[in-house]
Amino acid sequence: MLLSEQEILRRQKREELIKMGIEPYPAEEFVVNVTAADIIKNYENNKIDYKHVTIAGRLMGFRIMGSAAFAELQDSTDRIQLYFRRDDLCPGEDKTLYNTVFKKLLDIGDIIGVTGFVFTTQTGEISVHVQEFKILNKSLRPLPVVKRDEDGNIHDGFTDPELRYRQRYVDLIVNPEVRQIFQKRARIITTMRSYFDSKNWLEVETPVLQTIHGGAAARPFETHHNALDTDLFLRIATELHLKRLIVGGFEGVYEFGKLFRNEGMDRTHNPEFTTVELYVAYKDYLWMMNMTEEVLEQVALAVNGTTKAKFGDTELDFAGPYPRLSITDAIHQYTGLNVEALDEAAIRAQCRAWGMEVNDSMGKGKLIDEIFGEKVEEHIIQPTFITDHPVEMSPLTKKHREKPGMVERFELFVNGKEIANAYSELNDPIEQRERFEDQLKLKERGDDEAMEMDDDFLRSLEYGMPPTSGIGIGIDRLTMMLTNNSSIQEVIFFPQMRPEKKAEIAKEADYIAANVPAVWIPALQKMNILTIEQLKAASPNKIFNDLGGMRKKLKIDEKMPALDDIKTWVE
Repeated sequence: MLLSEQEILRRQKREELIKMGIEPYPAEEFVVNVTAADIIKNYENNKIDYKHVTIAGRLMGFRIMGSAAFAELQDSTDRIQLYFRRDDLCPGEDKTLYNTVFKKLLDIGDIIGVTGFVFTTQTGEISVHVQEFKILNKSLRPLPVVKRDEDGNIHDGFTDPELRYRQRYVDLIVNPEVRQIFQKRARIITTMRSYFDSKNWLEVETPVLQTIHGGAAARPFETHHNALDTDLFLRIATELHLKRLIVGGFEGVYEFGKLFRNEGMDRTHNPEFTTVELYVAYKDYLWMMNMTEEVLEQVALAVNGTTKAKFGDTELDFAGPYPRLSITDAIHQYTGLNVEALDEAAIRAQCRAWGMEVNDSMGKGKLIDEIFGEKVEEHIIQPTFITDHPVEMSPLTKKHREKPGMVERFELFVNGKEIANAYSELNDPIEQRERFEDQLKLKERGDDEAMEMDDDFLRSLEYGMPPTSGIGIGIDRLTMMLTNNSSIQEVIFFPQMRPEKKAEIAKEADYIAANVPAVWIPALQKMNILTIEQLKAASPNKIFNDLGGMRKKLKIDEKMPALDDIKTWVE
């Protein structure tokens, strides 16, 4: 493994610490009694409590001025300035701790613990005057340099999305504002959980590995259990197991859990995502709409202190009540097409006339769903319930009590995206079997998202499930709406990505083929230009300037190449 000059130097510093008897990775507990945010918020009003503080975090900057120095420490709550004075750290004759350990062997990114007292500098900045410090972790890899001016504006930031998502740990260090997204995400979940628990609904866990993928129309991930010699699927929904628990006698059950769907990826889809599903006995979808308005209003207040949330240039309002619009009325409102009056063939013909990609495997319900997605979704901005869907698209839902061909289902849309999906749950086992059989027919026509027959679930219904309403809410998309993020990758700690390509370290012949004379190859490698791709992407002017310094450092007895020559290396 070729290391950069910085990485080599940090490893050498690690060895120097060990030789001095300083453990760079100590095992014992380091007890802190304060956080950066606590000091910044409360010191001016209660200075007496900050005469002896112990705090730990990561060094994010240095300003060394001879026998004194300032540094910036970042803990999990905020950043705070540290003040180091040589004679305080080393009151005796031996000044090694300051002159060598602090000044020469510490780097930005190292984790330290300090003890001292809080004071205010002459410039008015609250700081910790350090009397003792301890190395808690020696960082071997340099952090990206993110510059912030006096107004807090960021320059040269760590902003490349692919790098940020692959190295979320670095993103969280150098872009601490990213933490707020995930703190809000956690608050969404805890607020929902608190609301559900206040109703005495039980939080449960159901299997992730299932013999039949059911509860939704989606393509599953497949795996194999060796001991059982059985093919299994990662769950695409928690619905069917949760309804089994309603059969078993629980009045209300819910689960926060990961679901997995082997489908496309884009700014609003990740192959693994988080939902909460809730099922409550003796309720219907009309009751569930009211409950959804109530819980989402509470969530918005808990996350942002208001029911309103800024999303791009739009202000969303999660205060109820939300508009309620049937899917067929929505299509008629935004396209002028009355799908209720048309048969399957006529709807398919209209879809093709609009240039939509449809095929013969799609039934009437699927075509209506496609029209809604293509022509209507984008127009629904404020939270809106889209109700009363086609029976073909809702095989687990009760038929509508008043509208033939429709079911008692709603989807909640916000800013053109589905956030929640809910039903009056079908509890007639005979009709449920017929619905599953209809799904099998769709599968035979080529619909690879159609549901499978689940005989055990049907058996549970035959024991009797009370009238029930259920809902699934997408935590990731809800978090996007409440944190003003248009990409789902921003609200998932570790989103799925293509495997990282390992750059091939260039050989000497590769550099020579790029017009680089052999004498300059070691200098380029020391400058961390280790691949031809890096060479081609580099600035000729920067190479020229850095090469001058590296020539002296490596004592290369060769005349500097002309800038025009270097330009041929990167062409």
